[in-house]
Amino acid sequence: MPVAAPVPVGVILAGGESTRFGSPKGLARVGGARIIDRVADALRAVSADLLLVANDPDADRWLPGVPRIADRVAGGGGLSGVHAALAHTRRPVLVVAWDMPFVTPALLDALARRCAADAADACVPDSASPVGMEPFCACYAPSCLPWLERALRAGETGGARFARSLPRLARLTAAETAEFGPAARLFFGVNTGDDLARAQALAAESQ
Repeated sequence: MPVAAPVPVGVILAGGESTRFGSPKGLARVGGARIIDRVADALRAVSADLLLVANDPDADRWLPGVPRIADRVAGGGGLSGVHAALAHTRRPVLVVAWDMPFVTPALLDALARRCAADAADACVPDSASPVGMEPFCACYAPSCLPWLERALRAGETGGARFARSLPRLARLTAAETAEFGPAARLFFGVNTGDDLARAQALAAESQ
């Protein structure tokens, strides 16, 4: 009988200094809920195991019951968070940046399934972002670890550049991603006060 693929761990990447926002951006509210809770809820629909990657010691109080770990390699941005999660769990990880309030369970499930079905090192969705994809709303397999360590040692911290360097990268095309909603909404990131106002407007439109 075929062996079932391991269910990925749902990982919330709570990185960044929030310098443009002024306070921990994932704790801001959109549609009546904190962004971090919206992300956690989407991940819980796909995985029974959640993990928070955050360097802020206050993060221990952000999601009661969800374990927190810190980066193992400083200065690597989101890639340090992916590395910490994989090194800690040794399981596939489904990662979402904590400033994305509109990521859906259906999209996350599709990423996890494609990554497993293709025996890929990672599966990322294409988008209209400047780098053409969303490396911090993606599924990564433990096979990424050596590649991550090499990139971080070299000071290469670009998520898209790293994803493209993987020998077995699966991608959800723009057309496939569009089945789960407009990419501009799915991957909307709250980085500024203006972004928060726009996110609140988008949430109100869907109510």
